[in-house]
Amino acid sequence: MIDRTLHPLGTPPNAWGVDEKIADITRPPLTPKTVELQAETKTLRLDLAKAALIIIDMQNDFCHPDGWLAHIGVDVTPARKPIAPLQQALPLFRAAGVPIIWINWGNRPDLLNISAGLRHVYNPTGTGIGLGDPLPKNNAPVLMAGSWAAAVVDELEQLPEDIRVDKYRMSGFWDTALDSILRNLGKTTLFFGGVNADQCVMATLQDANFLGYDCILVKELTATTSPEFCWQATLYNVNQCFGFVCDFQAIVEAIA
Repeated sequence: MIDRTLHPLGTPPNAWGVDEKIADITRPPLTPKTVELQAETKTLRLDLAKAALIIIDMQNDFCHPDGWLAHIGVDVTPARKPIAPLQQALPLFRAAGVPIIWINWGNRPDLLNISAGLRHVYNPTGTGIGLGDPLPKNNAPVLMAGSWAAAVVDELEQLPEDIRVDKYRMSGFWDTALDSILRNLGKTTLFFGGVNADQCVMATLQDANFLGYDCILVKELTATTSPEFCWQATLYNVNQCFGFVCDFQAIVEAIA
């Protein structure tokens, strides 16, 4: 325990206690909150004190009927499927002390860190509505940080204590502060939800696995507008190579 006569410095558990003469760098551990969670392949014994919920791209451009994805003709109905389960999951995780981390695609206005190859994904002809271009229905710039397009859908409540990270690639770890934030908070187990499961969710989960995090994909909190075989391949690959897959009900039972 940090000496209470010292001044706290940093974010627990990566925190010191300091004064003019002493720097206490012992970093006291978090109080464990051990639960057992039934995943598809194994029963997991995990510590909720070391866990975080990562929610990816539940934003207007991907999930709203007036967003960019709908503008290019994609049926966003599947992308909206996680909204209702997330409405149940958010208070459950918060009550258990698990931080909520929102990872949204939100580019710089000048797009200086976005390559031509990446821009091509969103505007393959060069004549369409691509990154940073205004949407015809509401003039919101596509996937631009601070815009309606990059905002979380209204149906999902964000609280002041939630953590927000803008991303610029399919992976939420690429060129962002996410890894530093998680390590500062002492989080090693990551629950994943959001869209699209086979694209941004999968890319972020894979990078998390490569960085040494324990990854759990929660099926009801995740969806994709891609064909069904992409969803099945995602579940297979997570179970086979990158972590675990579980049902939301299993989390309810574990925390209860």
